[in-house]
Amino acid sequence: MRIWLALLLALVSVRAEAADADAARLLLTGDIMLSRQVSREIAARGGLSPWHGLRDVLRGADLVLGNFEATVGASEACEAPKELCFAVDPHLVPLLKDAGFTALGIANNHSGDLGEAGRRATREALQAAGLGAIGSAESPAFVNVRGRTIALISLNLVAGRDGQIDRLPSWQVAQKLRLARSMAEWVIVSVHWGKELADWVVPEQEAGAKWLIGQGADLIIGAHPHVVQPPACVDGKPVFYSLGNHVFDQKYPQTKRGLIADCEINGDRLVCGGLDTRTPEGSAYPALAKAQDSSPTSLAQCPVKAGTPLRVAGQAISPWIRNGAIASDRLVLEGRAEASRWRTPPRALLSAEAGRLAADQPPLLFTLERHASPIDGEDGPRPYVYEVTGHGLVAKWRGSALAWPLLDAALVADDSGQSYLCALHRGDSFIMLDTATPSSTRTQVYAWNGFGFTGVTDGDLATRCAKRFDHGG
Repeated sequence: MRIWLALLLALVSVRAEAADADAARLLLTGDIMLSRQVSREIAARGGLSPWHGLRDVLRGADLVLGNFEATVGASEACEAPKELCFAVDPHLVPLLKDAGFTALGIANNHSGDLGEAGRRATREALQAAGLGAIGSAESPAFVNVRGRTIALISLNLVAGRDGQIDRLPSWQVAQKLRLARSMAEWVIVSVHWGKELADWVVPEQEAGAKWLIGQGADLIIGAHPHVVQPPACVDGKPVFYSLGNHVFDQKYPQTKRGLIADCEINGDRLVCGGLDTRTPEGSAYPALAKAQDSSPTSLAQCPVKAGTPLRVAGQAISPWIRNGAIASDRLVLEGRAEASRWRTPPRALLSAEAGRLAADQPPLLFTLERHASPIDGEDGPRPYVYEVTGHGLVAKWRGSALAWPLLDAALVADDSGQSYLCALHRGDSFIMLDTATPSSTRTQVYAWNGFGFTGVTDGDLATRCAKRFDHGG
């Protein structure tokens, strides 16, 4: 009996160790700025990394993401006021990789300090250092963490020098979240928002968080206030409204406190907590706080279950990602079933979903992909329909034009479960194109006829379609 009990306990221990081995740790930090006094301190300390006190913590995680609030380039290129232009020497970028970072969000009000050339230089410098560079244009990006697919989205709601900004709510952001939700088990949104130096959450942040979660976000991390704001469990999802400064040179006492979102994926659950950091006066080098504050909101009671992967005709479809890579603008899709596995060529995917487009046929894969028109060269979204087989995708319809120029498209279903194409069109037409000026939009429902789409005038479907794109709702 004792032998059997010992064997049972040993088996339980092995299973527990196996479960722990599958657990993944995600660390997400606040604002990082390697310019001004930060770069001077690095030089004064002989090139010592600002993360020398946190390197073991960060390197021990499976995914480390921060907000890179700066632009790679020469400070001489800064326009006035120069003290608010965060130009970073490219030689400092490898410090981020050495610290343990996996990717950096580059959607914020300082990403455009050196114009479009600076944005391009920032992406190139981060990628050359082996880091994912995720701005709004690169969102969603996908990473594989211990066999789980995680989508990363980076948004900026605070206008900078070049005026580039994302808006909530909007069909553009909703489209990013729709693709992320269909391709990943968890969706993380990094968003630059809020009121600077305010340690309280403003109503716009609360409304934005609820909308993002309603569109599919599982975890939200915020930046821009430069001080920590209390995290909360919103509609069952953890929201870190502001993680404060991580590596920055601001001098106010509150800006010397930071928070690292510390999340663990175990099995099919993601649970988050926080690690408090403190930066000494006169320095920009953070360290873990000696006494960790307890979060005012019990995020431990806010677990997030893994999303259901896209499945069509018995095939699980997800992005194929090379080990250690971040996949974004051109995705390779992989299909998996018990007896088959296939991959597609890279494609500029905007959305993907399954639908029963005909009542007497199995579900098909509907995608929206970005391609240049062979007629006029205009780059835009094109709808595709694929049959999913054990050997790959078979195109049933290849991106032909609909009635008007297209902005977005998704599927809507009638009461019987049959799916229809719901299109959000621009207000202009193919006869009188007008892409240079803002115009109104229109929605239209189309039915699949076996070799293309035909417009339908069903009132109930038209209403459902209009609601589908009511500010991305």
